[in-house]
Amino acid sequence: MGLKESLRVMVVDDMATSRGLITQALDDIGVKNYITENDGQKALDRLSTNPVHLILSDYNMPGLDGLGLLKAVRTSPQTQKVGFILVTGRPTPEIVNEAKRLGLNNMIKKPFTSASMKQCIESVVGRL
Repeated sequence: MGLKESLRVMVVDDMATSRGLITQALDDIGVKNYITENDGQKALDRLSTNPVHLILSDYNMPGLDGLGLLKAVRTSPQTQKVGFILVTGRPTPEIVNEAKRLGLNNMIKKPFTSASMKQCIESVVGRL
């Protein structure tokens, strides 16, 4: 079984349309083993019972935003090694610097293509 088949991904975005675009890109590149959450806190709670290799998280969400989720993931021994990609439409220098400080693995800017999503993921987990 290759990485595409074994890679477990969590997609976190409060907007159904955005979650759909991310999961469509995952489908396009052959990553089928993913779960979705519409809220950063729910995602964090679910990680304890449903571990993943990679999180693709929106930055701008109510409550626990992408950086808050990243910080929580990195401070828990259970999840600190999980790959984390931030998905944002406006990657300001402040967001980028804070994300890097918190241990971000990569970032992708909206809108993205399936090819750019594949490159982004491969830079974190290796060749798909």
